[in-house]
Order: sequence, then structure tokens, then C-alpha cells
Amino acid sequence: MQQVLRGLKSLAGPFQSFVIAAAPEQPLPLFQEWLQAAIDAGIAEAHAMTLSTVDEQGMPDARVLILKNLDEQGWYFATTRRSPKSKQVEATHKAALTFYWQPLGRQVRIRGEVIAASAQVCQSDFQERPVGSRAGALLGRQSDVLLNEQELINGLAQQRQRVEHDPTLANPDWVVYRVEAHEVEFWQGDTERNHVRLRYRRTESTNTGWIKERLWP
Repeated sequence: MQQVLRGLKSLAGPFQSFVIAAAPEQPLPLFQEWLQAAIDAGIAEAHAMTLSTVDEQGMPDARVLILKNLDEQGWYFATTRRSPKSKQVEATHKAALTFYWQPLGRQVRIRGEVIAASAQVCQSDFQERPVGSRAGALLGRQSDVLLNEQELINGLAQQRQRVEHDPTLANPDWVVYRVEAHEVEFWQGDTERNHVRLRYRRTESTNTGWIKERLWP
């Protein structure tokens, strides 16, 4: 397998240059620019990201999910309070996000505090989800051990009927979280491994609230 892996190409390029001198003073405008570039390039699920947390034993955990929104306050994702990710977030109130747009050779890493949105925001997000997604969330069995396939089928059908009968049905366990970043790193890959890395660190010592730092590849 080692030889197979060594035979696979990585960072083949060509990639756009990343001029740090032209980067804005805050990370959000640059992230929006890079995300839009990924969308314009036709990258599938450009809004997909890896959410990393730690469990009660301190063991890292990671999974890919969808960015729900972003604004000056942070990056948003949603889940059910019964899920492992929610329990881990509620225990530490910290998380990391990673975006990787392979065709562009670009990666963004975000670390920060996690804050739950208001009940109104959570329920509004739940109502906007497709019927099948709402049914799955109402079932509330994410990550439980599945012993009977028919139990899953019946449970989803039952919850779907509830949603179709009452489209305004709320889910008190649904929660939208915001990652309020204290560190955001932009990574532009280079075919010769001379990667360009720009890190923003939150600080109160500047008017912009951020410090920009060039990092070694």
C-alpha cells in the first residue's frame, strides 16, 4: 500500500498565487472570497467542512458537515443536542473547522469558541430543512447502535408522517452553533511545497481586532 500511496499525485496544480500584502485586515472577507472562488470553480459541496472536537476522555473526534451560514460573528453549523458532537461541544465550548478545496490547492483552518444560537434561530433553521432531514432529526437516534434495520425504516416513516401532517412541528433538540474564531489560517498550496500561509489571530491590541502573521510553509 505504501507504494500505491506514493504513486498518487498531490498538489499537482497549477494554482493561483496568494499575495499576502493584498489580504484584508480581517479574515471574514478573505474567507468569503475563497469560498465564492470554490463555488465558481464548480467544486462539489464547497460548503462542506470538517468539524473537530474532543470527547470526555480527551480523544479527538472529527466529521464532515455543512456550513449553514457565516457572518461577522462566526461560522455556523447545526445538529441535534443528542448527538456526540453536540455533547462534546457543550462540554468544552471549543471546536475547530477545516475547509479544503483540492482543485484550488486551498485550505482554511478555524479554531474558536462555540456558542449556541437562540431558540428562534434554531427552530427557524429546523423548519428550513427538507422533510426527510427533519424526520431523521426528530427520530433522535444519531450514533446509537442499530440492531434492527426495520426499526430504522419504521421510525423514519413515523417521523415523516408527523412532519407532513404538521409542517410547523418544532424540534426542541435542534441546535445551531456558532464558532466564534480566535484564529483563522489560510493555506495556499504550491506545487514545489513552498506553501503560502497566512494566520489571523484575534487581539484587542489593534483597531481591526486581528493580527496578521505569515507562517513558514
